[in-house]
Amino acid sequence: MRAAVRRAFRAPRLPLSTADFGRRGFRTDRPVAREALEGHARSFLTGFNTAVGEWRAPHAALDRLADEERGFAYEGAGMFARIADLATAGRARAVERLLSGPGHRYAHLVHVGAGWPFAAARLPAPIPLPRTPLLRWLALDGAGFAAAFFGGARALARQCRAATTPAAEAKVAGCGRAVWFLESADVAGVARRVSTLPPAAHPSLWSGIGLACAYAGATDEAGRAELVRASGTHRPHLAQGVAFAAGARVRSGIVPEHTRAACAQILGVHPEQAAAWTDAAAEGLTDSRHVHAYLRWRARVRALAAPVTPN
Repeated sequence: MRAAVRRAFRAPRLPLSTADFGRRGFRTDRPVAREALEGHARSFLTGFNTAVGEWRAPHAALDRLADEERGFAYEGAGMFARIADLATAGRARAVERLLSGPGHRYAHLVHVGAGWPFAAARLPAPIPLPRTPLLRWLALDGAGFAAAFFGGARALARQCRAATTPAAEAKVAGCGRAVWFLESADVAGVARRVSTLPPAAHPSLWSGIGLACAYAGATDEAGRAELVRASGTHRPHLAQGVAFAAGARVRSGIVPEHTRAACAQILGVHPEQAAAWTDAAAEGLTDSRHVHAYLRWRARVRALAAPVTPN
């Protein structure tokens, strides 16, 4: 079975140079933000590479990463775990192993990572039912991020033009997260990039941008204020993304200062309150297998977050 897992990729381990923004064609004129965001991408790759050798019991190795980076590492491990399960027709139970024990705190990130393989293969994502079926649709977010991260501006535009179905809407939110990386967290660049894409994709793009801003950081108070202004009528979607980031960070038990600052400035609440919104909004939806339940979850969070968003 281990041989089958290794055959899933020609080169099982991903070089850390894959994260280099110059190599990817991303913005390189913002060195501080670039360093932070490239660091997150390297943590993802480290998580993937760790899972290659430790997929049966990955948690001890992943625990050695810096606290604030561990979520990105679990996302990378989620990518490999899904590949392992595909290569072994589910016998490896790698995603299940990753979600057990300490991995349960990173359930959102693991499911996002599980979507990455389908972007690389340009295949539809047959997403297995996890313990909480609602979370399966986070894999589409991961597939959208991966498509834009690996494919750049052309892939981003292609994904946004195809955003005509509920599943595609979920995928485009991941593209929005990727825009934050493509533009090295430059808000003016982010807004310009969004303006070039089909208007129908803008709400989900701003949701992903809000999530990236609050989860990955790489900006300051002035940048966040500009982000709120730039989102315009899509401010509720930006707020929803910030709340989703808070939910993932609070669940992990590690909430960095940039997440607290984003919640305070964009939502007007602390991350624990924003995370509580995501839990409350999921009530009655957690066992649903349909993508419409996922979109309804997001809409409920918008309804909770938008009324208290500061002016």
